[in-house]
Amino acid sequence: MASEAGTQTRVMFQTKEEEPPHRKLGKLTVKYNRKDLQRRLDIEEWIDGQLHLLFDCEEEEIPELEIDIDELLELPDAEQRSRLQDLLQECGKPKEEFINGLLYRMKGLRKMSGPLKK
Repeated sequence: MASEAGTQTRVMFQTKEEEPPHRKLGKLTVKYNRKDLQRRLDIEEWIDGQLHLLFDCEEEEIPELEIDIDELLELPDAEQRSRLQDLLQECGKPKEEFINGLLYRMKGLRKMSGPLKK
């Protein structure tokens, strides 16, 4: 065979079919730490209750106001305070206690990642 000029030889490799690695279902379904989620929920409930006190009204009567914890976590400390003051400018009551309380509760909180894009 090696002496024939026009022929090409093919090399074939025999492969073993490998089984895909087994994954634990718990690792696939748990994206966030339960303690982090509970802490975030507690902060959001605290914010809701404090807004009722600040605006001294029912939920339906609170002005359109969205305090985005993840947005605040992206800002430096001084800008967090400034952003909260801007959001609460319509409130006639003193806001410093609320702002200080929220910033204190947010210490050590991590930003949640957004939805995955496909």
